[in-house]
Amino acid sequence: MEIIVAGAGIVGVSTAIWLQRAGHAVTLVDREGPGRGTSHGNGGVLAAGAVVPVTTPGLMRRAPGMLFSGDQPLFLRWSYLPRLLPFLTRYLSHANDVHVRRYAAAMGRLLHDSVDQHAALCAGTDAEKYLGREDYCFGYATRAAFDADGYGWGVRRQAGVRFDVLGGAEYATKDPVWGDAFGCVVRCRDHGRISDPGAYVRALADHFVAQGGILHLTEITDINVADGDVTALLTSDGLMTADRIIFALGPWSKRIAHKLGVEVPFESERGYHIELTNPSAMPVNPVMVAAGKFVVTPMDGRIRAAGVIEFGGLDAPPSRAPFDLLRRQMADLLPGVTYDDVTEWMGHRPAPADSLPLIGANTVGGRSYSAFGHQHVGLTGGPKTGRIIADLIGGRGPNIDLAPFDPQKHVARQVRHPGRDR
Repeated sequence: MEIIVAGAGIVGVSTAIWLQRAGHAVTLVDREGPGRGTSHGNGGVLAAGAVVPVTTPGLMRRAPGMLFSGDQPLFLRWSYLPRLLPFLTRYLSHANDVHVRRYAAAMGRLLHDSVDQHAALCAGTDAEKYLGREDYCFGYATRAAFDADGYGWGVRRQAGVRFDVLGGAEYATKDPVWGDAFGCVVRCRDHGRISDPGAYVRALADHFVAQGGILHLTEITDINVADGDVTALLTSDGLMTADRIIFALGPWSKRIAHKLGVEVPFESERGYHIELTNPSAMPVNPVMVAAGKFVVTPMDGRIRAAGVIEFGGLDAPPSRAPFDLLRRQMADLLPGVTYDDVTEWMGHRPAPADSLPLIGANTVGGRSYSAFGHQHVGLTGGPKTGRIIADLIGGRGPNIDLAPFDPQKHVARQVRHPGRDR
């Protein structure tokens, strides 16, 4: 078939490659080019154990205090609050144990083999050199802080995540850059790292093109819909049609999804990172700083600190406070590390209200597919998502329960009124 994949982040590029390997003629469409958005700026961790959503029990009680503190990893542009409220109400309604367990079961199935999925995707390509199999660690200031986080670790253990709990001094013998920064470190097995996410996605896209795929840089301005399904993309270069169209546009997917009747409650989570270039010392493993909810990752020639959640929409410029928070925290954590300079970045994570990505056909007819909404784990889940979409289009049933990710669960159901609706 002739297939269009809209969006050239890790999810879109992975989907294009797996479709190409299945024998389809694939065109990858993007406004700026591969790996320029969230796929460039993420934390670089293949977080196979990321099965605990942000919306855990007690979040509603904790959130106000976090929003009014400049030292907490949750920010809000207050002028955006009126537009945010409908989403926020739905988002916070999922801060309960039932939803956490449902989320963990679904995401565990999607993410558990993340490193192997990346290895299969990039094998034999120039992207292969960016893939590593390092542990993913969580650093706590004290053992008591780890114990207070026991709910989340219980959920991970139940989902099959393997981890060891170490004293901070013991861990520092293996990763000395941290010194006495942590009193307790949790080391998660079966994880991995991408040493330069943007370069990794671009190398995969180069491979796709070298194998005969088409990369078309243009802006998608609208879609044509007939009989409830998409028939064409309207772009700044004109009309584009195909047998199948996949939408992997990240946070820019909301408008198109809603036009197709997939009324998913959806927002952009604005994420921030800073990078210390040419540092005098490097961490061995990526480390989630539990108190600040950001990850510190060794990259090629730099240390990246990425995290923070800000709700402020797609259009507003970056805020200063998240950058300042990351700078203060890194100065406290790594006081002996020198570096040439600091660079800053802000991007957008696609956040459905239930935190579950949309993966599958938008309609029963299966002309268009969704592959977006991965929130914090787009890099982790991108290759497997692409493989699932390719299998669905090829008529092969993936060996995973896709019901939690089904876009059609969000389709608005119209109530018919006898005598009035015809």
